[in-house]
Amino acid sequence: MRIFALLLVLLLWQGCGYKPAKRYVRSVLGPKVYTEVVVDLRDPQNSVLIKDALNQAILRRFGQNLVPKSHADTIIEVRMKHLYFTPLEYDANGYVIYYRTKVVLDCTLRSSQGVRHIQTSGLYDFPIEPNSVITDTMRYIAIKEAANKALDRFISRLAFQGAR
Repeated sequence: MRIFALLLVLLLWQGCGYKPAKRYVRSVLGPKVYTEVVVDLRDPQNSVLIKDALNQAILRRFGQNLVPKSHADTIIEVRMKHLYFTPLEYDANGYVIYYRTKVVLDCTLRSSQGVRHIQTSGLYDFPIEPNSVITDTMRYIAIKEAANKALDRFISRLAFQGAR
């Protein structure tokens, strides 16, 4: 009985036309991808974070090959457009105890299908101790997490475009 139920579920699942997002993104990107992050001279550390996060997303989630620019089917260029730290919550004495980091990325996708510009953003909320400042470590983590979320949104948009 269990085998019959499992086969029925698998048949219905296959019959509904489900395909993982990985398949759609591969159809948009092609087999060979080159990633490029434009370095912001005011804050070069953040550009390195974004480059690493983008490469990890391409390699781990989609199994795509990262190749030199001259051999690439698709070139993804990412630029950090804006970085915001906004206070969200204050304590009784008026000190900020909760911040939101927002990273806005401007992504350009160059392939044989043409050039597409996608702007995406990611948010990350984090607490700090009352009457203290954001340390470099906290700032680093906040930017990294917000950039990862922005890249997740970028990848979701690619999957959506591949499904059309």
